[in-house]
Amino acid sequence: MSVAGEVVVGLAILVGLVGVVVPILPGTILIFAAIMLWAFMTGGAAAWTAFGVATALLVASGIVKYTWPGRKMKDAGIPTRSLIVGGLVGIVGFFVIPIVGLFVGFILGTYVAELPRHKSHSEAWRSTVHATKAAGLSILVELFGALLASGVWLAAAVVA
Repeated sequence: MSVAGEVVVGLAILVGLVGVVVPILPGTILIFAAIMLWAFMTGGAAAWTAFGVATALLVASGIVKYTWPGRKMKDAGIPTRSLIVGGLVGIVGFFVIPIVGLFVGFILGTYVAELPRHKSHSEAWRSTVHATKAAGLSILVELFGALLASGVWLAAAVVA
């Protein structure tokens, strides 16, 4: 692959990393597709090995992203219903308040869903904080896997 092609792949990976942190774009899918395109265009055992390792890292982080925070929320006693309400209000918030609306909406929706369950502000807020921490942990796990996959690609691109 030409240097210009590798720069485009690198930029796509960078946009994917931003998409992991700011869930506007499907960051992990974009990183996966960029590395797959690079492996296809570059060819050879090293490129396909790098693609395989990057894919394994992205899949592993995707599994951990859902299981580890989910277990923490279950241990904190937060029902799935509250997370669904938080997610739906977060989606609405995304369109109402650009950029930060997703986060504000998630927190507000989770709090509103938890308030009737706890009947007190402090308990509902405590559950909302647990849910927000778990969502943040999920983003960090996905980002870690995406950074590792990106590092594998970068190392392979430099060597190839």
